[in-house]
Amino acid sequence: MGMVPIMATSRDKPAPFLAMASAAPACFPSNEASDAHAARLPHVVIFPFMAKGHTIPLTQLAHLLRRRQLATVTFLTTPGNAAFVRAALSGADDVAVVELPFPDGHPIIPGVPRGAECAEALDNSLSSFPAFVEATSLLRPRFEEALATVAPHVSVVVADAFLYWAHAAAAALGVPTLAFFALNMAAHVMREVWLRDNPAAALVGDEDDDAVFAIPIPYDEPDPTALAAIREMDRKLGKAIADSHGFVVNTFDAMEHRYIEHWNRNVGPPRAWPVGPLCLARPSPTTPAEATAACMRWLDDKVAAGRGVLYVALGTMMAVAGAQLTEVADGLERSGLDFLWAVRPADADLGAGFEERVRGRGMVVRDWVDQFAILRHGGLRGFLSHGGWNSVAESVSAGVPLAVWPMGVEQPLNTKLAVDELRIGIRVVVPAKRGTLVVVKGDEIARVAKELMTGEMGAEAARNVAALGAKAREAMREGGSSWRALEEMIGELGQPA
Repeated sequence: MGMVPIMATSRDKPAPFLAMASAAPACFPSNEASDAHAARLPHVVIFPFMAKGHTIPLTQLAHLLRRRQLATVTFLTTPGNAAFVRAALSGADDVAVVELPFPDGHPIIPGVPRGAECAEALDNSLSSFPAFVEATSLLRPRFEEALATVAPHVSVVVADAFLYWAHAAAAALGVPTLAFFALNMAAHVMREVWLRDNPAAALVGDEDDDAVFAIPIPYDEPDPTALAAIREMDRKLGKAIADSHGFVVNTFDAMEHRYIEHWNRNVGPPRAWPVGPLCLARPSPTTPAEATAACMRWLDDKVAAGRGVLYVALGTMMAVAGAQLTEVADGLERSGLDFLWAVRPADADLGAGFEERVRGRGMVVRDWVDQFAILRHGGLRGFLSHGGWNSVAESVSAGVPLAVWPMGVEQPLNTKLAVDELRIGIRVVVPAKRGTLVVVKGDEIARVAKELMTGEMGAEAARNVAALGAKAREAMREGGSSWRALEEMIGELGQPA
């Protein structure tokens, strides 16, 4: 069993960064009417961390800001991520996309594959992730030049907390920042409890502010050098949040009221702004990508046949071991259920003859698909998920109950919230670790899938998630809690933090 180390937040100064050439300015519509209107609105620059799970909700925030005419928006990304960003921003054509290239076209740093511009391109070990996070700091001079050259004048930068150097750079230029981090409010509160209250001291009698409290989470523990890098990364992102003007959270009041209230009464500043679920802000694409369209056609056929479908997706960043993939395949085959399984291209070996044996009953897709569009399809009846927060928020928004199988980082906390508190899902039972790999057997996959789709616990979860989904939609409608929170957050940009 691995441990997540949490260290007390330090407020020492960030390290110096490398210099590079200047970036090109953003371009906005040139007609006088649109220029005059833009000048009256705050100018929000959005800068996500280079991972799909962190980028997607911020593209949805850009849609929301433009549709409600709350701000003009510039979106920053790197050339390797620009096509994905532009596709996600389709329908918000007045959002300027500015590309910030790495020096020599790619980051070069020990532990990061040459040319990697997104976390999904890493080798999937926890050890390489802090090196990639640090490599993004090579963009700092490009980022500073962009802030100086985009027009109109930048009112605020919404930046991922992993981009801690961007928060420091903006502050040095006199531009306030709003922090974003792709977790729920409960996980943020728990993190701050570990940081500020230092429960390790109560357990071991250690009054040192830098004591580490280890939280058991199932993943392969990195070597000691990587562990130190993870602690330092955590310290820096904590400082970015603490020093920001506000904290943007992809959640809504009815889902996490007590955690939001606890943060704003006992943890902040900065104030937490629950403005989600942001997936409800994005318009449905009129022409979905072919992989998504193929899934939708297949689901249409299932609806016509009167058969409900289980959707299976276990995340994009963490590789699933081959031995585990074949157990998942075995469980889905033995369940007798109809299923749609989205797998990473690198995780394509599902066992000899599996797809042929389940043909007609199961569909396997190996391309990037629009998960929220799939979840909203009337043929979906359940979602077997790793418990990433985007997946939980999308499942709630679509009213689809969950079977949750946490695989690392904050996912056990998301599972506890979804299963034990909100009761919108059921838990996959993970065996105690023996050796280097925890393998959930096919019979457990089959059991959980059938319980979710046909059992009493699944029926209860379906009722609860339907009610919570209605509250999510209410929160995002005009006058709802998230609607008001976004309006108030933007309205406070001119006030001191």
